[in-house]
Amino acid sequence: MTVEASRTTVFEREPADPAVVREALAGSRLTPFWLDGLERPEHPPLSGTETADLVIVGGGYLGLWTAVLAKERNPDTRIVLLESEVIGWAASGRNGGFCEASLTHGRENGESRWPDEIERLEELGIENLDQIEETVARYSMDVDFERTGQLSVAVEPHQVEWLGDDALDASGVRALVDSPTYLGGELDMEGCAMVHPGKLALELARVAVELGVVIHERSAVTELTDGGVRTGRGEVRAAKTVLATNVFPSLLKRNALMTVPVYDYSLMTEPLTPEQRASLGWEGRAGVADMANQFHYYRLTADDRLLFGGYDAIYHPGRKVKGAYEDRPESYEKLMSHLLTTFPQLEGVRISHRWAGAIDTCTRYCAYFGTARKGTVAYAAGFTGLGVGATRFAANVLLDLLSGSETERTRLQMVKERPLPFPPEPVAAIGIGMTQWSLNQADHREGNRNILLRVLDRLGLGFDS
Repeated sequence: MTVEASRTTVFEREPADPAVVREALAGSRLTPFWLDGLERPEHPPLSGTETADLVIVGGGYLGLWTAVLAKERNPDTRIVLLESEVIGWAASGRNGGFCEASLTHGRENGESRWPDEIERLEELGIENLDQIEETVARYSMDVDFERTGQLSVAVEPHQVEWLGDDALDASGVRALVDSPTYLGGELDMEGCAMVHPGKLALELARVAVELGVVIHERSAVTELTDGGVRTGRGEVRAAKTVLATNVFPSLLKRNALMTVPVYDYSLMTEPLTPEQRASLGWEGRAGVADMANQFHYYRLTADDRLLFGGYDAIYHPGRKVKGAYEDRPESYEKLMSHLLTTFPQLEGVRISHRWAGAIDTCTRYCAYFGTARKGTVAYAAGFTGLGVGATRFAANVLLDLLSGSETERTRLQMVKERPLPFPPEPVAAIGIGMTQWSLNQADHREGNRNILLRVLDRLGLGFDS
């Protein structure tokens, strides 16, 4: 590919003062805000042998929703859930808290893959989000749930052309949230809610335990056996198993190449002052995302902090998940500069927390499903950043698959089909690197996709920022 002269984006044309950026980040803690200071009950490690009807591997949203829904379907089911670290430690406690209705990583992605199903998939996504809201209310879950909707904003002239018939112009968008970068936008009030990610994980665990689920933390599963799973200190013998390990290596060889861990970075400000808060407008509190390939997402918390994340999506060759990858100063400095370009009125704001998390990325951008061991093992992974809401739908799919009965969910082509795997290293790293470069070039060239991206589009492959 020939490198041509590139246009600059608004974030490059109007960068923040590097000294101001460094000052804002000084003193921030390298830890997920959502998990900092939360009171959590301890769940002892597995020791010895336990028996269950269902064993679940993974204590994130997918595993926890599976446990809760399985108990709601059949209260007598004996369930043991095993988590290698602590509840909500990985992606479930590190995301932005956008609980979206989409099951397909946006309508465009779903329509390109399953055009005959997209209308029903959209309906099922809204139903799933409605059911999450109902569950939060029924169990009195303290998760800061707000059905705020989401605002998609155009920050470059070519993005305005992508807006639909109900688009807002620049003044209309700025009446909702005031940023000089906005050229237009669309507000979806139905399809997104805001939650506190860490609280959601812990409250799902609370509900699961109250329903009778046994949880063991710090119990890494080392082996999938013919009748359950084994850890370093014990085993669970169970008739059925759910694998909810997402970004971490699968216990099934068939899934070894299905996902790659892509690191996403986030900042959280100190609580905004009344003057700072007023300068933003933002009375509706909708979550916001811009429309670039390398996009930003941001939102307000219950105590009026500003979360600002996204843009950089970093793949480290080797498919490893490592704590060392979380400390990437250049990503945090870039995000801080972009935050101040978006909201120059917040100059002087301080960052309290900075963190990163690994996204379980697959080639179709949304979850895939399957069974193994003659239908006694079910799995899902590959949520590619939209798992806050979609994990509940996936949990129902897994329970349907384990039951052996045909349902509307199991008849979906989305559920039946598997995406193509990523190639092994070093081809994966080279391909992902070329794709990321191409996406960045598209953002600089009025959205025009080069030959690599066009070929990947035709093949139904891709890499999302």
